[in-house]
Amino acid sequence: MDNKVIANLKTLGVDMINKAGSGHPGIVLSSAPILYTVYANHMHINIKDNNWLNRDRFVMSAGHGSALLYATLYMCGFLTLDDLKEFRQVKSKTPGHPEYKITPGVEVSTGPLGQGLATAVGMAIGKKHLASTIFNNDIIDYYIYTLCGDGDLMEGISYEAASLAGTLKLNNLIVLYDSNKISLDGETSHTFTEDILERFDALGWFVMSVKNKPFEIDRAINKAKKSGLPSLIEVKTLLGEGSILENTNKVHGKPLSMEDIKQLKEKLNMPLEEFYVDEKALHYFKEKIKNRSSNKYIAWQKKYQSYINNILNGNDIRITDFYNQDFSFLEEEVPFDVPLEEATRDSNHKVMNYISGKKECFIGGSADLASSTKTYLDDEGDFNASNYQGKNIWYGVREHAMGAISNGLALTNYLPFCSTFLTFADYLKPAIRMSALMELPVTYIFTHDSINVGEDGPTHQPIEQLAMLRSIPNFMVYRPADFNEVLGSWQAILKNKKPCALILSRGKTYNSHETKSQEVIKGAYIIKSEKKKIDGILIATGTELGLVLNIALELEKEGYDLRVVSMPSTQLFIKQDKEYQNSILPVGYKKIIVEASNDYHLRKFVSHDKYLININSFGVSAPSYDVLRALNFDKDSIKSKIKELL
Repeated sequence: MDNKVIANLKTLGVDMINKAGSGHPGIVLSSAPILYTVYANHMHINIKDNNWLNRDRFVMSAGHGSALLYATLYMCGFLTLDDLKEFRQVKSKTPGHPEYKITPGVEVSTGPLGQGLATAVGMAIGKKHLASTIFNNDIIDYYIYTLCGDGDLMEGISYEAASLAGTLKLNNLIVLYDSNKISLDGETSHTFTEDILERFDALGWFVMSVKNKPFEIDRAINKAKKSGLPSLIEVKTLLGEGSILENTNKVHGKPLSMEDIKQLKEKLNMPLEEFYVDEKALHYFKEKIKNRSSNKYIAWQKKYQSYINNILNGNDIRITDFYNQDFSFLEEEVPFDVPLEEATRDSNHKVMNYISGKKECFIGGSADLASSTKTYLDDEGDFNASNYQGKNIWYGVREHAMGAISNGLALTNYLPFCSTFLTFADYLKPAIRMSALMELPVTYIFTHDSINVGEDGPTHQPIEQLAMLRSIPNFMVYRPADFNEVLGSWQAILKNKKPCALILSRGKTYNSHETKSQEVIKGAYIIKSEKKKIDGILIATGTELGLVLNIALELEKEGYDLRVVSMPSTQLFIKQDKEYQNSILPVGYKKIIVEASNDYHLRKFVSHDKYLININSFGVSAPSYDVLRALNFDKDSIKSKIKELL
């Protein structure tokens, strides 16, 4: 019966790809025994309670193998046969790569290779923290299973994530490696020759290599669970096993020919009928999952209820409600010491620590820069192999993995943050994009926000990063000017619970009485009104706001009547109704924007490019003032330019 289920998984996957006219049959045919073994013998899931807190998670890091995953989810009971027939079609439950919130049973969107594996590490961290804080290991004892291929392990992000997982001894993570030595262009001997088992052994993982047989895979998983370490199980496979094109790159990424499909189904003793389902095999597979999972589910419910009654004094704390928790405490009078001048990274440190003291779900870290980004949670301890209760994650210099791991934490229903310098946001772009695709509430904190970081030079002076971040759909960018706007940014972040970037300064800024925390959620607001008539409207974001306000006050003495607008979030401002937008930036007046970036998205707020006072070249290495003067971005240069435009 095992072989019948595996054969049916293969034929359903091949039929899906054939009907869609695109897909990846190679992995369907090579990895079917792997997915079968994981789901039939190990995954604890409940079809009727897909959000069961203690369910096992499966991550298809090799996302191009979606047809195999969907066939498996169909045979579990998550999908219908009609869903399989709509593979890769508009608004179907079976898109080309697995997508979170689209397909029942899919835990994470995976597409770019390596992202899934790194996200799984984040999910494993989330489980460890959850089981060590709110609950315990008797209540939370699930595993995260991941299928990856050669491509995943070639990507640098997987090495970063695996290194951290080994350091943290995440023994709830089991990675199954479909090792077939073939990639899209040809044999991996051209590109990928290291000994993977030795590499992962050196990283502190349990490693084992087995043949592509359910019995061997099952035995290896059982050994992995007893190892006390994260595990990599190499499964020796043949890409496209059974196809005429078996073990060649030609079977990787395009549908099989009708001749090939016919001979394949004959080899598997399966009817030639499209989307054929062996009802006995289907029943057998479902019953295996149901019999094992149902017993655990029922026992867990009793244990969970007892824990709530006896340990939590009747408070049913569900981590699934973290997203929906009340964060209005941040809008009340809060006990902050606000000096006359302060870097916004320091303001942010105060606000973050206040939030963390109120909410267990607030967790994160930095890429070896917490002392510079000021994102360390002072009284919360470090998350490490001997203390899974800590809320400070030491990511090390691993920006790529840090972002994906943060996504994994969000998928465990935490509200995570991560931090580095703004100029290094490029390292995080793939993970940020996945945050936005899944609409996960990850807060990316970027400090050292402009060229005035000075002597470190152009490699560390951000120019184009703001434009990149603002261009991402479903993603908010906040660039607060001072303490009030930092506080307002967090009020908006926690209210919206969407992925976002918080852009902060290294240098001190003036904490103005004119800025208003409650106005940040509108994206832009007036901090200095005209006295009689508007000669011009000056718009600034973040660090540049104080400078522009000073210039406006000086020009006022020279006879100019100016309005000054703070715009901490361009995207939030655009979301306001037209009436509000026009009240802030009325039509018919000159508008000038000052920002230390080359973000052309700001062009929408002005009538001509000349009204953008920004930076369109890389910086230089010199003391801060000299850098600003060299790029004509010092106070005198900006004031002169504004007067000329007025």
